[in-house]
Amino acid sequence: MPRSILMPIDLTDDVSWQAALREALLMVGEDGILHVVSVLPDFGLAQVSGYFKKNYEKEAISAFGKALTDWINDHVPDSVDVHPHILHGTIYDEILRAAEKLSVDVIVMGSHRPVFRDYLLGPNAARVVRHARCSVYVVRS
Repeated sequence: MPRSILMPIDLTDDVSWQAALREALLMVGEDGILHVVSVLPDFGLAQVSGYFKKNYEKEAISAFGKALTDWINDHVPDSVDVHPHILHGTIYDEILRAAEKLSVDVIVMGSHRPVFRDYLLGPNAARVVRHARCSVYVVRS
């Protein structure tokens, strides 16, 4: 049984986490730690930031943190030792960085049904699977 699980979620897409949450809760049991992460993408190019008001990122991260806390309160049983993490940057890079920093045993993540161009996995899940140093359990909805 894994002791520490990282579960990335997309707060805007219920289908992306529903099946993964069920599996992660089964894996974590009563004595494991569930790290739930959600990634707020960055602007990408510095020129893009000029189109947003000052302090936009700070306010967005704060609102994102509240949304993640609300999600945990609504979906994770009180008996689970859960740690929320808001990350900011490129989705797959931030998931991989968090997995390393937290020394998790396994990443449990959902993946959407692929379109032809994705072949087997969505682009973020595929990158995490290829580059993670721990096991990755991809759960289809």
